[in-house]
Amino acid sequence: MMKRLTAAAVAATLGFSALGYAPVAKADEPYWQCVTFARMFSGINIFGDALTWWRQAQGKFRTGARPETGSVLAFQPSGRMTRGHVAVVSEILTDRVIRVTHANWGGSRGRVEENVTVVDVSHDGDWTAVKVWYNPIHDLGTSVYPTYGFIHKAPPLPTDGVLMASEPAANGQP
Repeated sequence: MMKRLTAAAVAATLGFSALGYAPVAKADEPYWQCVTFARMFSGINIFGDALTWWRQAQGKFRTGARPETGSVLAFQPSGRMTRGHVAVVSEILTDRVIRVTHANWGGSRGRVEENVTVVDVSHDGDWTAVKVWYNPIHDLGTSVYPTYGFIHKAPPLPTDGVLMASEPAANGQP
């Protein structure tokens, strides 16, 4: 009986491996969520599901439609991505092509992917729709993902348009 159970377990393991269900992460490797990774990698201290980051950033961080190195691209919930997604801009290649470093995306569940190409496919070039490189096919994926935009680490600009600068007083001066 034990031999049959062992044989069945081995056959099932081999069968799943042949279908591409090989284990994604080793037991000694951390399992990264996109929000935890983005917060640590960017220094933008926002907590909660990725779909809440854009709303939480308003008034606390500068946001916009143009990427900057170190900023966070906030994806809207879409399809199976019900909680949104966040990725950190690692490089700007052109006005419509960037690279991001992110965690827990597609075929890399729980892992960090570095310098992944993201292309702006929005009609107006405003980064509201993107395609993301999908490594298993060695090309951009076929899905188009809606985004909110970029969250920058800098605080928001004053709403009245006035920006004051100051210089610390020298020692010994009143």
